[in-house]
Amino acid sequence: MKTIDEKEKKLDEVLNELKNLEISKPKEKEELEILKHQKNQLEIEKLELENKYNCLEQENERLKHKFEEFKKKEIDGQKKELEFSEKIDELNQETDSLMNELEKWQM
Repeated sequence: MKTIDEKEKKLDEVLNELKNLEISKPKEKEELEILKHQKNQLEIEKLELENKYNCLEQENERLKHKFEEFKKKEIDGQKKELEFSEKIDELNQETDSLMNELEKWQM
């Protein structure tokens, strides 16, 4: 983008200088027209690049948001997994306790 801006600035400077000169030769007039055309083309390219850049910025924001959602879901899943493991441990301890009580009663 910087180079396009620089080229555009240089072309504007040259065009201003050419406007101040008297155009007596057809070749100079032709060159001026070429420069105008190049300037217009650069402006079109600049607009296209700015539009693409804006689209990429929007896509980047959308993907950041999606990534944050996935991260949150992963953390929630890890919490649930930990809670489940804790419940299993509690049930195992309860089962061991009940087995011990059962063995006492069987004796």
